[in-house]
Amino acid sequence: MQWTDEGFVLGARRHGETSAIVSVFSRARGRHAGLVRGGMGRRLRPVLQVGNRVTATWRARLNDQLGSFAIELVAAEAAHLLDRADRLAALAAAAAVADACLPERHPYARAHDAFAGLIERLGAEGAWAPAFVRWELALLADLGFGLDLSACAVTGRNDGLAYVSPRTGRAVTAEAAAPYRDRLLALPGFLLGAGPGDDQAVRDGLRLTGSFLERHALAAVGRRMPEARVRLLGYFSPRDAISGGITAPDPT
Repeated sequence: MQWTDEGFVLGARRHGETSAIVSVFSRARGRHAGLVRGGMGRRLRPVLQVGNRVTATWRARLNDQLGSFAIELVAAEAAHLLDRADRLAALAAAAAVADACLPERHPYARAHDAFAGLIERLGAEGAWAPAFVRWELALLADLGFGLDLSACAVTGRNDGLAYVSPRTGRAVTAEAAAPYRDRLLALPGFLLGAGPGDDQAVRDGLRLTGSFLERHALAAVGRRMPEARVRLLGYFSPRDAISGGITAPDPT
């Protein structure tokens, strides 16, 4: 068995003395693991950094075996973010979420394209954090847990949407939500094409997508939210608006 495809490195863990088991996310193959001999060595370790775009050739005698990867670098995406700690943290968080939530060896084209779009946004100037929330929305949708933000679940109106039901994943207007607002999740306006992508709005967005990822995608496989994703919330302060980046947390 053999195939070759382009994808992103989601993670690499040591296996034996010098090898690594590497997880690659490609559009046609989904999340796929394989053994990279010498993956912990000086030559390949920089290639296997999380978020890098690579060409991977997978080989195995049988389809259900772990198999081995031969990997070549296409673009060192992680290296471009080394001096931008917030964006590097977002890249690590996105990769960790994908690695934890995606079933292995199933294609998820929508999630893959959103992941690629997020990496492109991270490497460009301007605000990037709303794109991270949208990537997680695309992941939820591709996994079959998409949210319905088109109209209010109570009134049917498509204006004034401000909350999401954690039970149904449907949007609710501020007026209809008033009696049980404390039980709903805030819906940031930027997900509806209006409103700022400031720190508070992004925090609301991350809490929204995180709630559904934990309840559906992660709980189903007995996993918890990756630490890299948990730490990402610490980069947002309600005091500072996002403008091309986010404010790092106070280390004290």
